[in-house]
Amino acid sequence: MKRNAILLVCGLVLIACQRDLSQFDYLLTPQISTKPSQKMLVVEVKGDPNTAGKEAFGQLFKSFYALKKEYRTIKVAPRARWQFSFDKPKEEWIGKYALPLPNEIEQLPQSEKISPNVRLETWYGGEVAEILHLGPYGEETPTIEKLMAFIEAQGYQISGDHEEEYLKGPGMFSKGNPKKYRTIIRYEVTPKN
Repeated sequence: MKRNAILLVCGLVLIACQRDLSQFDYLLTPQISTKPSQKMLVVEVKGDPNTAGKEAFGQLFKSFYALKKEYRTIKVAPRARWQFSFDKPKEEWIGKYALPLPNEIEQLPQSEKISPNVRLETWYGGEVAEILHLGPYGEETPTIEKLMAFIEAQGYQISGDHEEEYLKGPGMFSKGNPKKYRTIIRYEVTPKN
């Protein structure tokens, strides 16, 4: 487990070094946009995201760094998805934790370095509503409510899971300060009519 945590921190620090986060400031106001399909390296884990996420991202980064070097050159931010309904206790949540990969990857190479729980999936292909949340994960509720009100006002409805893209979080030069976290919150949407 310690090794997975180290891999996670190293991976997230490398990602933070490669990204200019000011390019996402336009998402401080909710937006509807079209996202292309994206190949993802995914591991599915049941449990509270605050604990299960560390294990899942550890498996992902271990597998990600086992891929060919040319696949690791893209700038990625880790993501996670949960079913839209949050009425279950967090210990029962089923999360999909993921890292984007180039779409030309058709299958994962056979390697003992790649976790057997990791698989390839394709995410999206369509319209999404998204917003940038600044601060701790535990304080996302007002941001989510703002995004949901925007979705309703624009004549859309949520048609997919709750998704988060972690631009800056633990170990990403936030010096343990959750007030510096930057997370994109996203939902797939469709017009109501």
